[in-house]
Amino acid sequence: METLQNLIFGFQVTLQPINLFYCLIGVLIGTLIGVLPGIGPVGAMSLLLPATFHVSPVGAVIMLSGIYYGAQYGGSTTSILVNIPGEASSVVTCLDGYQMARQGRAGPALGIAAFGSFIAATLAIIGLIFMASPLSNGALGFGPPEYCTLMCVGLVVLTFLAQGSMYKGLMMALFGLLISYIGLDLFNAKPRFTFGAQELQEGVGIVPLVMGLFGISEILLNLEQPLRREIYKAKIKGLFPTFQDWMDAKGAILRGSLVGFFLGILPGGGAVLASFASYAIEKKFSKYPEKFGTGVIEGVAAPEAANNAAAQASFIPLLSLGIPPNVVMALLFGGLLIHGIQPGPLLIQKHPDLFWGVVASMYVGNMMLLALNLPLIGMWVRVLKIPYHLLFPLILLLCIIGVYSVNNSTFDIYLMVLFGVIGYFMQKFDFEPAPLALAYVLGPMLEVSLRQSLIMSEGSFLIFIHRPIPLVSLLLIVGLLIAQIFSYWRKKRHVPGASALGTI
Repeated sequence: METLQNLIFGFQVTLQPINLFYCLIGVLIGTLIGVLPGIGPVGAMSLLLPATFHVSPVGAVIMLSGIYYGAQYGGSTTSILVNIPGEASSVVTCLDGYQMARQGRAGPALGIAAFGSFIAATLAIIGLIFMASPLSNGALGFGPPEYCTLMCVGLVVLTFLAQGSMYKGLMMALFGLLISYIGLDLFNAKPRFTFGAQELQEGVGIVPLVMGLFGISEILLNLEQPLRREIYKAKIKGLFPTFQDWMDAKGAILRGSLVGFFLGILPGGGAVLASFASYAIEKKFSKYPEKFGTGVIEGVAAPEAANNAAAQASFIPLLSLGIPPNVVMALLFGGLLIHGIQPGPLLIQKHPDLFWGVVASMYVGNMMLLALNLPLIGMWVRVLKIPYHLLFPLILLLCIIGVYSVNNSTFDIYLMVLFGVIGYFMQKFDFEPAPLALAYVLGPMLEVSLRQSLIMSEGSFLIFIHRPIPLVSLLLIVGLLIAQIFSYWRKKRHVPGASALGTI
């Protein structure tokens, strides 16, 4: 009964005209970002983060959240009509979605993607409602040792699930921690790693860092790799799937929702991993796995349900434990801190309007997306025809304005360009920027909890072994690292000549 009352209170917050406006703006921008290949929700949220400093915290989080889950909807449009994923989590949708379009079934593909996304998002929001409060109550008993080891687990799991090499992901996480320690020491206020620069005494701002890593670097990468976009030109009709389509897709939607929900909670999981995993699982469950990739509707329904469920579920660890599971949540975490709000176990008690308002706004936003997306498909197709040489200068201009407007500092612009160049070379050499950004956000919390733990134990690291949760977390970290080393060693044994190379 209390949950129902809280949810009604959340809808009262969300249905205020100003918050409804922010929700609408968020989902529209999110859909547009999902439609346009090469930008992504992280870049868009980085651009708009400075604009949210002048609005209420509730409105800011509602808008930024709308951009994230709205991008999951928009990404399916380009995957199906253009065979180019507008968002990384929609890569798998290309396999069967574009083939359905070529067979004249673009309408049902777009329809099942939209309806499946809405169903999955609804199920994930229900899960968020019932899981966040118990997790918050349980986390109230956590002390500095528990938080310290949990954040270490998050960083290791993130690098373990990285798309590329785990070692490269771990290097990026350590680099992100190093950047987070630039500025004044949190305990004695002495400058660290500032190299005498007065501007660095306050540390590296999250806005120039993420805009550089995810905005400027993407511009540079896309400019050197022009995309050929062959847009599906036939008339799109029959957006409502048939009864048979629903029968074929119902299991895929439910399984995709479950997979996406649980992987969304996992650190480093998120929408991308969920969409790949759900497609692979659906192929295993299918009676005709050989048809996947030729235009089966389950191949569209499963990944689209999974990435939307994961997008909603990723709010659970952020809002209940104060630990962002992916880089998008890290941006939201930074935005909340700028507004003076600490995400974590006390968030629901101290800021019930924000928590329940954001939860209710997710359902309202998903209803908006369902109502807007299908009628606006023709407009999104026209947006896809915007030449890149016109689009990217506009993005660059918005990046510069956004970074400068935070502190009115040209030094932040130089930092953004620097991180843009770093991000460009990182991606050229297959180093992922996501572990760096997440470690940067978690760095100050990790340092504070570690130093508080050592103060409690008078300098003894045994405090992490004498408590059950830190001990289990450390054993999990060791287990993951040993598993990765064993996997590498086993692969090396099966490569011809590897043993000879290993002795050099």
